[in-house]
Amino acid sequence: MAKKQFDFIVFDWDGTLMDSTATIVKCIQASARDLGLPVPDERAAAFVIGLSLMDAMQAVMPDVDPKYYPKMIERYRYHYLAKDHELPLFPGVREMLAELSNEGYFLAVATGKSRVGLNRALHSANLLSSFDATRCADETFSKPHPAMLQELTRELGQDMKRTLMIGDTTHDLQMAANAGAASVAVEYGAHDASFLYEMAPMYSAKTVEELHVWLNQYA
Repeated sequence: MAKKQFDFIVFDWDGTLMDSTATIVKCIQASARDLGLPVPDERAAAFVIGLSLMDAMQAVMPDVDPKYYPKMIERYRYHYLAKDHELPLFPGVREMLAELSNEGYFLAVATGKSRVGLNRALHSANLLSSFDATRCADETFSKPHPAMLQELTRELGQDMKRTLMIGDTTHDLQMAANAGAASVAVEYGAHDASFLYEMAPMYSAKTVEELHVWLNQYA
């Protein structure tokens, strides 16, 4: 089958490939609780998923003394590392990635996770060899800055106009827009579908299965 629009597909990790949104929210809340700070509600905590940890803590707790942000990150990591090895991929992710790879697409991850965090996740999910390149928030600018996509396309010799970003947050979709890449949203992650629609993605998938079908037909 002839390739249609894209050569390069970049995935967000948390809430897009891995079912980690609820755990991340709980860990953000627990880090605030540990420090005796006001605990953000679920919606606020979910909204900052995908940002670098420092940007996320500043965004979710804008009114606290900045000295608390490094402590919140430390407590967040403590809680998250106790749970991250148990987190599953969304059903159908492994099969989708294998098929895309077999069809000759270049695949990458662009994530707000740290390099250590992503490597742990890739290792526990047994996906270390599934991606041609990966970029993390502690290696470059945090989303929605376009740097991750710019660096990934440069590293793999890809054309931004033939690059597709897939993610569950407005941060992902805004990064794609800022970089000049196309985007597809998934509605089963951190951000409400209504926020995602405002970013005008090419498509918005309610499940991994829907995403897989769309990619087969249109990517």
